[in-house]
Amino acid sequence: MSKRINADKAPKPVGLYPHARKVGNLLFLSGVGPRTSGSDEFDSGVPGLKLDHNGNFEAFDFEAQVHSVFNNVKAVLEASGSSWDKLVDVTVFLVDMKRDFKTFNRIYAEYFKENQPCRTTVEINSLPTPIAIELKCIATID
Repeated sequence: MSKRINADKAPKPVGLYPHARKVGNLLFLSGVGPRTSGSDEFDSGVPGLKLDHNGNFEAFDFEAQVHSVFNNVKAVLEASGSSWDKLVDVTVFLVDMKRDFKTFNRIYAEYFKENQPCRTTVEINSLPTPIAIELKCIATID
């Protein structure tokens, strides 16, 4: 048996999938990006990002996206009955490893001083919205 979970305090998924799925004592989070909750447009609501009328970057703040993606993961975990300290595996997708990895690694260390889940970081060509980072997580749940 599995249970689908959607979190009111996290941004809407960009497709037909739940924020998380509980199976036994494991919680599997769908890809979580940095869009803010309540942003209905999938190409808006990204902290630190401003696009011109052609979709080109006018402003870009990767640090703001990292903090926002962590807040969104926390919102999904808490809505699911889990918590940050119960994360056991984190897969990180970056659209520009060379530009963003060092910054991500520094901020990640601030959030994971106590709990240190397994982690994999990969570079990808793009994500479905104009974001620079997405996380895929697995946590335990009581």
